[in-house]
Amino acid sequence: MASEHIVKSYDEELRRLSNTITEMGGLAESQLAAAIDAVVKRDSEIAGNVVEGDAKVDQLQQDLDNMAVRLLALRQPMARDLREVFAALKIGSDLERICDYAAHLAELLVKDVIDAYVARDADKAYSVWTRDAELDEMYSSLFRELLTYMMEDPRNISACTHLLFMAKNIERIGDHATNIAEDLYYLVHGTRIAEARPKGDLSSLEIVTAGRRPE
Repeated sequence: MASEHIVKSYDEELRRLSNTITEMGGLAESQLAAAIDAVVKRDSEIAGNVVEGDAKVDQLQQDLDNMAVRLLALRQPMARDLREVFAALKIGSDLERICDYAAHLAELLVKDVIDAYVARDADKAYSVWTRDAELDEMYSSLFRELLTYMMEDPRNISACTHLLFMAKNIERIGDHATNIAEDLYYLVHGTRIAEARPKGDLSSLEIVTAGRRPE
């Protein structure tokens, strides 16, 4: 009876860990949606709510860290269970960063990767992972367009710089969502994705090209 109680308690702790990740994922989705709404409507009240909501995500990450440390110290998990704890720690960190960036356009990417985590769907996680290059390419294209506007008229520099900053945050959200997809793939299969991560952001090269004299 005692051993059955220990196993049941251990399973409940792992479930709480997983449920906390799911809750953090839901908050990340709603924070992103609210941030988009605030920008579109120019609504400072909605923006304030997004800022306040970040504190709840921070608290959930702290709770997650405490649960993980307890599991590692007292339960000494092995194999799949150990991967479950480490994946939760890494995914929780990325979700917290997504909420920190709380910007727009990556909402669908984040929703898909959280759905994949809940279902433990490695194929869906892999699909999200491959789409990171699309977001990078969109950022590179926008970077080139805004750079052209700035070069054509210096009066555009201030507004374009703000837009570039927002776009970079969106691109970083995609990177964190891709991290989650990689961790979920490892959780399910016990191996890392063998391919190199697809990247489409060439904006750093664009700076060099833009500043180079024509040959």
